[in-house]
Amino acid sequence: MVTLLANFASILAAETTSVVGHPIPDWAKGNTVFETFFKGGPVMYPMVAVLVVVVAVILERIVWWTVQTVRRNPDQLDKVYGALEQGNVAGAINLARGSKDPLVRTVWHGLNHVHSSVEGALQVASGLEIQRAGRFMSVMDTTITLAPLLGLLGTVTGIMSSFNFVGNADLAPAKVSGGIAEALIATACGLGIAIFTLVFFNFFNAKVARLQFELESTSNNVILMLNSLRNRGTAPLVDTEQDARQPSQQFARTN
Repeated sequence: MVTLLANFASILAAETTSVVGHPIPDWAKGNTVFETFFKGGPVMYPMVAVLVVVVAVILERIVWWTVQTVRRNPDQLDKVYGALEQGNVAGAINLARGSKDPLVRTVWHGLNHVHSSVEGALQVASGLEIQRAGRFMSVMDTTITLAPLLGLLGTVTGIMSSFNFVGNADLAPAKVSGGIAEALIATACGLGIAIFTLVFFNFFNAKVARLQFELESTSNNVILMLNSLRNRGTAPLVDTEQDARQPSQQFARTN
């Protein structure tokens, strides 16, 4: 490890070539990506940090939604509905208990409050599911705004760098064009990161909206079935005290 660090330090300390005021290390020469990065100026460093964060968030969200898709169990939800239609609330609770499906889990949480406030319990459960589904969406939303602003900052610094050479007696076109190149590179990178993030932000936002609609539909179905049982005069077959002793941490467990 010490040897690797020493080699890396020697590479960074190698002779550098200055291109319009921005040094390009020897190890980056010939690599279009690294050369473009160094020509983009100091603003490229925070821009790369933003890119790394947003890529990590996107990968995490892709994995999370993939796991949630696998956990979906529409057959189990239909069985819960069937038990409710027969007036067997206790059976519906037993069928829903321990499920990884967010819809079934929400129903389980609501049915455990059948003698208190089913509507309130379902709203709380749905809110927690939406909160989990929308995790890190604010990071992507911030990136969509921050990346172009960083690009704009690079544009300003690049133009300022170009104007610094305009009044000099030894005016060189390469120096002026270098500042313009810095401005264009920073702007292009900022817009590219924002566009890349915006695509995934809209994709995940649509999935959250879809989940919210499904949770609302499921909650309404449960409320309608319970109201139907009450209107028919069918007493809910559920032992409230027994269900209250079940660990509520089952629902609150983070996925």
